[in-house]
Amino acid sequence: MALFSVQLITGAFLRAGYPSPMDHHRGPLLPPARGPLSAAVIAYLRGGGPLPRPADAEAADPYGDDLQLALYLCYELHYRGFAGVPPDTEWDPDLLRVRAALERRFRSALRSDTPVHDSLDEALGALLVEPADGTGVTHFLCDEGELWQLREYAALRSLYHLKEADPHAWVLPRLWGRAKAAMAAVEYDEFGGGRAERVHARLFADLMTDLGLDTAYGRHLDAAPAEMLAVVNLMSLFGLHRELRGALVGHFAEVEITSSPGSRRLAEAMRRTGAGPAAEFFYDEHVEADAVHEQVVRHEVIGGLLAEEPELAPDIAFGIDATEYLEDRLARRLLACWRAGRSSLRTPLEQSPPAPRASSVHTPRASSPSAPQEQQASHTS
Repeated sequence: MALFSVQLITGAFLRAGYPSPMDHHRGPLLPPARGPLSAAVIAYLRGGGPLPRPADAEAADPYGDDLQLALYLCYELHYRGFAGVPPDTEWDPDLLRVRAALERRFRSALRSDTPVHDSLDEALGALLVEPADGTGVTHFLCDEGELWQLREYAALRSLYHLKEADPHAWVLPRLWGRAKAAMAAVEYDEFGGGRAERVHARLFADLMTDLGLDTAYGRHLDAAPAEMLAVVNLMSLFGLHRELRGALVGHFAEVEITSSPGSRRLAEAMRRTGAGPAAEFFYDEHVEADAVHEQVVRHEVIGGLLAEEPELAPDIAFGIDATEYLEDRLARRLLACWRAGRSSLRTPLEQSPPAPRASSVHTPRASSPSAPQEQQASHTS
């Protein structure tokens, strides 16, 4: 009976487009290095070469390509790993010491640079206010974004959305009572309510297909600038440390509270550009789901956690504010590039996406010129 159950589960994963959970040999390829830190980590993962010294991490740009890629590589071993890298490398003690040094540099910079609200109530209150004259990335894409810019945005966000909810699941063993029950309920929705084809990572892969993007996990890592890597690394940093459980809950609150209005704008951008029905559906789904999640997270996850551990309020506020800080850094890069008519990516996407499928909403297709000639961004490590 147990073997039969495993076979059923494996078949469901394969039918939904996932690799078999029994297959430990599949995974993304290791990317090119972006500096001495990431080069040393990549060489070590390939079976040769010394790891960086802790002092090397302490001298690196905490937000630069080199440190952020090195940290991303260490974290990814706790997700799906890399092709050719043995699974037990996840707990290699020498690599964990390097990861700790990279984390210290990143955490210290965040603590120093993040503008933090005076109280959790203020931090949450700021999230609940939608500015009348919003100028962020989703506003830009909704009002004037072109198809090539939506493709870039999806390629970058795939580093998170193809493992959506996974980093947040790490907090579940660190919660109890109301907070645990509510967090599990929201995660259940994120994982498709028990239906593999409704897992949000699967829905995002469908969105990518509409946009003519390769849906392979980790495929667009090399295209992602340091600002995007930092956004993803923050979730792993919070999720992997029990002492940062409050910050992880704060991060989750920021994601869920701001998701619904942002998703509404992105759904409209997908409709306006004729991106395709799956592209529209992903964000339409988040408009409805995250409007409910926002209430659950605020009142039950945060409320339940504070009822048990009120001393974590400053950590929750820090999680909210650090997330906003890194998202703002990413937004500045994207908007500066797009408004100048150039790519925001480090490496180019395919220049001409296939014709999108018919939209489920009958709106005129906006003309969308080909993406501009994309230039290699300067490394900031």
